[in-house]
Amino acid sequence: MHKGDVSTFDVSGTNFLLRGTLPRSYANFLGRKLFLFLLTVQGLGAFALITIAVFIRKFRAASQVIRPLMRQEIARSGSRLLPMFLFVAFALGLLVIGQAVSALARVGAIQWLGSIMVIVVVRELGPLLAALLVLARVGTANVVELGTARALGEVEALEALGIDPVHYLVVPRVVGMAAGMFSLTVYLILGALASGYLWAFLQDVPLLPGDYFGQIAGALTYLDFVLLALKTCAFGFIIAIVTCYHGLAQPLQLDEISRATVRAVAQSIVACVLIDALFIIIYLTVG
Repeated sequence: MHKGDVSTFDVSGTNFLLRGTLPRSYANFLGRKLFLFLLTVQGLGAFALITIAVFIRKFRAASQVIRPLMRQEIARSGSRLLPMFLFVAFALGLLVIGQAVSALARVGAIQWLGSIMVIVVVRELGPLLAALLVLARVGTANVVELGTARALGEVEALEALGIDPVHYLVVPRVVGMAAGMFSLTVYLILGALASGYLWAFLQDVPLLPGDYFGQIAGALTYLDFVLLALKTCAFGFIIAIVTCYHGLAQPLQLDEISRATVRAVAQSIVACVLIDALFIIIYLTVG
């Protein structure tokens, strides 16, 4: 009887402790996550400001070295990815038109085909898809290259030689990715719009080329061009900052580079989605 009482007391006491500690553990977990999030935002913000300051302050410094690096990064984030982007543009036109034509034909609203292409491809899907593709092809390479340079002591060697690592390693990547992202997004959108009419023609849609492109031109406004340029450059800038930060701004070992790459990809996707949401609000507010 005494043992049973002790057992019952222990079990009830354990349950009481569990009920008392679970909210605290959840609060600690959320607090740690929030604290790490704020530290990450602070680190990325400081790194972005440092990069902008170095770019402005040393705009003309070592131009014979930095300018070729910028052109190399523009080619790396732009022209070298063009064949893949043209293929994606061809598939994107099929995806959007293939789904839209059948739906619009059922309700007799083919005249809205160009407007749908502008809303879906030009404003939203084109820039975001281009950002994800550049992140997968170039952003991950930034983390691996800079993380390896950091782990092997190459960054410290540059500092010992009096070379600013941010000016030499980060600024060309930021400029190259922003410019490459803008150009690739333009090619992706133009290719998707052209392939969209091709798929509409193959489905015997009663829509002449002049009418189709006239619908697109009528749906476009000056705000679309301005916000498209700002959005794509913002995508390229934030992807370059996040990937360079995780590859360069933290002391890494070789076995930590893969985890840093995963973190950089996840944070870049979240940042791009948040930027896209911000531009949606701007569209709804200004437009």
